[in-house]
Amino acid sequence: MTFKFAKKATLLVSALALAGMAWAQQKPAELKVGITTFMSGPASVFGVPAKAAAEILIDELNAQGGIAGVKVTPVFIDEGLGGDKLLSEYRRVVQDQGVHTMFSAISSGSCNIVAPVAEDLKVLNLMWDCGTEKLLEEKKFRYVVRTQANATTEMVATVIYLLKVNPNFKTIAVVNQDYAWGRDSWEIFRNTLLTLKPDVQVVGEFFPKFGAPDFSTEVSRLSALKPDVILSTSWGGDLDTFVRQSAQRGLFKQSKFVLPLAESSLERLGTTLPDGVIVGARGDHYFLHPETKDDAKHKQFVQKFKAKTDSYPIYSVYHMVQAVAGLKAGYEAAMKANGGKWPSTEEVADAMHSVEFKGFGRPIKMRADGQGLEDQLLGVTKKTAKYPFPVMDQMMIIPADVATTPVGQKSPEWVKSIKADILQTKVKTYSAN
Repeated sequence: MTFKFAKKATLLVSALALAGMAWAQQKPAELKVGITTFMSGPASVFGVPAKAAAEILIDELNAQGGIAGVKVTPVFIDEGLGGDKLLSEYRRVVQDQGVHTMFSAISSGSCNIVAPVAEDLKVLNLMWDCGTEKLLEEKKFRYVVRTQANATTEMVATVIYLLKVNPNFKTIAVVNQDYAWGRDSWEIFRNTLLTLKPDVQVVGEFFPKFGAPDFSTEVSRLSALKPDVILSTSWGGDLDTFVRQSAQRGLFKQSKFVLPLAESSLERLGTTLPDGVIVGARGDHYFLHPETKDDAKHKQFVQKFKAKTDSYPIYSVYHMVQAVAGLKAGYEAAMKANGGKWPSTEEVADAMHSVEFKGFGRPIKMRADGQGLEDQLLGVTKKTAKYPFPVMDQMMIIPADVATTPVGQKSPEWVKSIKADILQTKVKTYSAN
């Protein structure tokens, strides 16, 4: 090979390499986002509204130019098909359909399944709703982040609220779904409560199967035990069924109910829930949020959602809002960092560990461990003439920074170190409209 020919070959290779780099930096025709949500089974009362929200939000986003001019295309997967099928579909849309971003999942069990797979496939995975705190505390992920709070923040905030409004109780029992969320949330709640109020006696722990259609055994036991407080972090159809059967047996008349996830059930349960039940919103989102209910964009979203679904948005809907807002913020931050070029999945994943974004509540801040910091809104049920279901009264918004395990620590142990002065955290109380 002559020197002249070799030089030309080198120049040609360099040109092709540069062309390849330029091509790699070009924006794609679309950004496919896989979204797992319950579209069947008892949890669909929770998952279907979130799907409707995703459709509204993505349509709005695309009407505004998408993400940096790239159209977002959702690909939905039914989480109600079960763990094996979910994982199979997850792999299929990533490997066969070119999906590089996933919103997964609702169930903590599902998140435990898909997170290591997302890391293996190098696909950005936003845990848009699941609550188990252990996932991000026990493992380090690059591609997996959570755009809302975890069980620790939610349970610690619930304990703070309970002890602020109803401190003088002696006994408590729990009825939780028998899977990761039910077990983990109770562990955190119990450890926190016993740290702040060590004289409390746990008189009953019940873990019926996820999706159980009948709670007569648990209700009968609770009727006999007569605990001062009954906690249930159950959600969806399970929570609705438990509440209805408890009401039929008069449990609400003998015990104070604490339902940290019941904001999502208020409209469905209607007048079944009496006044004074403590409910949480798994974040500071609520269609009657005391700080944002009059915000023009929030009001417009509530109207669109009501027109599409004939119901008001619930916290799963607001978690979807945060996931979409977080994804957009992640892409924009990654592009800002790399000089405006379309980012790689790795660049977006890295950016997601430090961005700040806002849905229709207070801003969400992402931490280095991929965990989002989200304040917590809680209140008690109150019937009003304006709605055919209870609304939230005596609302407080507990700040995330006092209720979230520091990076590098484990929640079950950290909550045991919480000091009593956490109960002196100053928060404003808001009344129902």
